[in-house]
Amino acid sequence: MYKRAGNNSLLIALLLFSLMLVGGGNLQPHDEGTALAAAKADPLPVVGSKEKLIELLKQSGNYLNTYGMMRNEAMPAAAKDMAKTSPAAPAEGGATATTNIKSDSYSKTNTQVAGVDEADIIKTDGKYIYQVNRNRILIVSAQNPGKMQVISKLEFSDNDFTPQEIYIDDTNLIVIGHNVINVPGPCSAPVSTMVKCPPIYYNRQSTRAMVYDMQNKSQLKKTRELEIEGNYLSSRKVNSTLYLISNENIYYANDDIMIPCYKDSAAGTQPVSISYNQLHYFPDHIYPAFINIAAINTANAGQKAQVETYLGNGENIYASTSSLYVAASTYQQAARPLLKDSAAASQQLTTLYKFALNSAGMAYAGKGEVPGTILNQFSMDEDKGYFRIATTTGEVWETGKNISKNNIYVLNSDMKLVGRLEDIAPGEKIYSTRFMEDRAYMVTFKKVDPFFVISLKDPAKPAILGKLKIPGYSDYLHPYDENHVIGFGKDTIETKINTGQESMAFYQGLKVALFDVTDVNNPKELSKIIIGDRGSDSELLHNHKALLFSREKNLLAFPVTVMKIRESDKQQASSGWPAYGSFEFQGAYVYQINLKQGLLYKGRITHLTKEELLKAGDSWYNSEKNIQRIIYVGNILYTLSDDQIQAHQWPTLNAQGQLTLP
Repeated sequence: MYKRAGNNSLLIALLLFSLMLVGGGNLQPHDEGTALAAAKADPLPVVGSKEKLIELLKQSGNYLNTYGMMRNEAMPAAAKDMAKTSPAAPAEGGATATTNIKSDSYSKTNTQVAGVDEADIIKTDGKYIYQVNRNRILIVSAQNPGKMQVISKLEFSDNDFTPQEIYIDDTNLIVIGHNVINVPGPCSAPVSTMVKCPPIYYNRQSTRAMVYDMQNKSQLKKTRELEIEGNYLSSRKVNSTLYLISNENIYYANDDIMIPCYKDSAAGTQPVSISYNQLHYFPDHIYPAFINIAAINTANAGQKAQVETYLGNGENIYASTSSLYVAASTYQQAARPLLKDSAAASQQLTTLYKFALNSAGMAYAGKGEVPGTILNQFSMDEDKGYFRIATTTGEVWETGKNISKNNIYVLNSDMKLVGRLEDIAPGEKIYSTRFMEDRAYMVTFKKVDPFFVISLKDPAKPAILGKLKIPGYSDYLHPYDENHVIGFGKDTIETKINTGQESMAFYQGLKVALFDVTDVNNPKELSKIIIGDRGSDSELLHNHKALLFSREKNLLAFPVTVMKIRESDKQQASSGWPAYGSFEFQGAYVYQINLKQGLLYKGRITHLTKEELLKAGDSWYNSEKNIQRIIYVGNILYTLSDDQIQAHQWPTLNAQGQLTLP
């Protein structure tokens, strides 16, 4: 994009999955409560000057944590002289995706919130399959499973660009990825030593989104490109508005701080600089990093993107069609009155920043704070104007007042704490949470899996309705219907390593369980299956997009790597420690699921040949034949790896076709 000497763009751990929807655009109308909250909140302050930025960093104790670099001699003059004004926010309107294919006839990406799309490596529109495949994008005709063919292959001439995820709609393919550019840095040896230094190079990363018109799928036409500095964090798409987020460290040297730039094809060919007057900050949460957020109207290639930069950090976001919540962990040494027992106050806090989304863009709507830290985006939820969040305080290895405890907090539209349920499952921590309207389901774990059913019907008085203790734990909870939940995780066994020691829990094979919460006071495990032995794994346990589920089709499928314990594995295991399995299978496991029969194994599909399975050793690797996703179009299941696509009939799993990818 544009060079900066020594800008090595080190990734800030866990920095800002955040502020993502800041740009606004073609969003749905919002409730009056959200708009009122936005109007009440004071606007975030701007940094204003380099001196103020340095002062803020010094006050926060983070000034010395910025990354040194030489004064930028390579920055284009056009970028330095660029007018210091923000591009206009996307205007209301634009194309909403429509199709003449029934939307329930093909699978969608498994997302957290209806109406808020998430990027993935595989998409389908019911006629074609779109795949990120070995640094390129393939479009495959899937209308005839016996005659699948690649009709378009999007190669990237810039070898520094790596595509990561995609979106599709009626007319556009959106490719998101990152650039890595090696730039020279200064010699670190003192001049007086006369030591000759070898060249030092740093990696600088930027995040790029490219929009392609694909009305003629065999001849894709690029209509829009946006590149922002920093590492790609995440994105979302609401109707035709794409929200793109990156983060980058602050670099300081020679009394100069480099402020981010971006390039937008709708604004010209030269980089656009962000000024200090456009740089906002969170007064009580200063962090040495920049958060870059862009909002792009993908339906209008000529409309400039809105790009905003913030000083601060965060770790997770929750987004609805009307609000964005940014969660950032903080550490406080003093007792906090927020906790009901200040003498035993946890030093861990989560600060929440709320932004109201509307047709004009984004408006800061307030700040809240709750004790503890969160697990992931599913720890948060918005319902009827209330924000609900699940946290863990303390540590599982501690005892006494510092022992881990789990909590549910409820905040109103003004981000004021109105309800709390604390001290759940002392000594354990949250492994998964799922909010479903006026209920929350929570799984905690240390030795067994307590599955909690929590009422949120009265926001001021959240309460545990019932719980179920069973071996194992769930990493991800997925709704089946209003009274049934599917859990995906690991089975466990409890054993002692040495005589006299306290028993410990060890994970085993993959576990899928169907929970019945019709009687909220007495939840039941309606059905369960165990896949493989210790060492078995699935991408689904840490990426919800890997799940294929259709209640209408009674279909459940996900990719699995299966490990099986052999006699030799038992002999090699350390005394008292459970044995790890050896590689046995990689592919898709497919189940029929219904409330009468529970989970019924239908079969499994692999792209590995029998010979390749026989040649496999005790462990497995990231083969190009590893199945990554399973999708459906009509009654055909498609399994996709980088090497091939296979088609099978549902529910018989009879083979219908295979395409080896170029």
